[in-house]
Amino acid sequence: MDRRTFIAGSATATAGALAVFGGATPSSADDDDSAGRAGSEGDRVRSVTAITQVFGDGQKLVAVAVEYDSVIDGSMLSTSTFAVADRTVTKVYANRTADLAQRGRNGRHVIVELSPDDTAAALWVTGLGSGTPPAAGSDSGSGDAGGSPGEGGPGVGDTTPGGTIVAAEATLIQTGTVTTAHGIHYPADGTARTADAVVNLIVDDFRQLSFSDPATGQTLRYNLFVPKNYDHRKSYPMVLFMHDASVVNVATEGPLVQGLGAVCWASPEDQARHESFVLAPEYGSVVIDDNYEPSTLFEATANLVRSVTHQYSIDRNRLYTTGQSMGAMMSLGLNISYPDLFAASFIVAGQWPQTQAAPLAREKLWILVSTDDTKAYPGEQAITEVIQDQGTQVSTALWDGRSTAAEFAADVRSMKSQRTPVNFAAFKTGTVVPSGSTTSAHMATWQIAYTIPGIRDWIMRQSL
Repeated sequence: MDRRTFIAGSATATAGALAVFGGATPSSADDDDSAGRAGSEGDRVRSVTAITQVFGDGQKLVAVAVEYDSVIDGSMLSTSTFAVADRTVTKVYANRTADLAQRGRNGRHVIVELSPDDTAAALWVTGLGSGTPPAAGSDSGSGDAGGSPGEGGPGVGDTTPGGTIVAAEATLIQTGTVTTAHGIHYPADGTARTADAVVNLIVDDFRQLSFSDPATGQTLRYNLFVPKNYDHRKSYPMVLFMHDASVVNVATEGPLVQGLGAVCWASPEDQARHESFVLAPEYGSVVIDDNYEPSTLFEATANLVRSVTHQYSIDRNRLYTTGQSMGAMMSLGLNISYPDLFAASFIVAGQWPQTQAAPLAREKLWILVSTDDTKAYPGEQAITEVIQDQGTQVSTALWDGRSTAAEFAADVRSMKSQRTPVNFAAFKTGTVVPSGSTTSAHMATWQIAYTIPGIRDWIMRQSL
């Protein structure tokens, strides 16, 4: 699987500007074919469900599931059986549920997969927020290490979103014959169909909640993933993910659909290895900028973490923090202000004044940044120098941002073998921004960072 298309979650939608987070959940199909033999032409299609996935650069509409009144013979399907307006059909197969599958199997649902590279696939779009949108590739609004008012970036208290969750749209037409498992032919009918149900894989597993902090008077909207087999008699770790400035003042689900920073920890693969809670606040305004004087949302975040740990059976010796840009800055700042709160931190493209960095020498950190990031890279270099001056061992390495999953896994193993409490990896110059892309190296860093599971495995093995 391509590292830039790491599947971390799904959401869905289709034609008629269907909202990504609305809709009914379709029921599972069984193998009873009696309805198909008795049904009329008018009721052969029972439902249409849109399917999306979260990628490093945001959520995309990647499939449409069509439920029929009978079990469908998958061997008779092809990419020419369906057409979707403005989209490229890449794969068509039968399945028992409205879900993606590596291999299809006969069932009532036909899954029509679509290319995530289509322009129309994107559901998280930067530069469409209120106010003046950032220029293409700019870090303004998405936080160049948080954004600085003096340098054109957003300042503390700024409520201008740098991106928008776009309602997904798709129009599907059956252009070829669909054959049931009993050999009944459903000919092409030319009917344009839109989705009547939405499924958000992984994203739907998060609860949207609100925290009123009596200490600061602030209210924080947040997303919480609770392990599916949660047992209050057990003790679980928890990961705090904090987004960059582009996600301020969007929907509560913003941190889940803008990229992989939150949802990757809640993926079935990660949960199978490390069953854990995942906490992702949605900030209504910029919390910190390059003046390093955070708003009270900073303290409210620490209080939110404590509140959640009291509500559930969470291991306070295994709390972790991670974030990108503004969120990385907050992770560093929280470690300095609350040195006994987190067992380990994954810092992605962030910085903090080196004059305040000495307490970080007592923390377990994995730092990742691009050498092309003109602020975060020298900032993180300065931090690691302070950490080393305090006598803490730091492993360093240069990685190729274009590496395959296997190559990244080898890079992680090499760094882990040094058994240091702090790891500092930097992407080589010119290796994080795809050819022809206007994305900055700053933002491109976190589009790659959260596709590397080995780093998350290292984080999850740390404890106070």
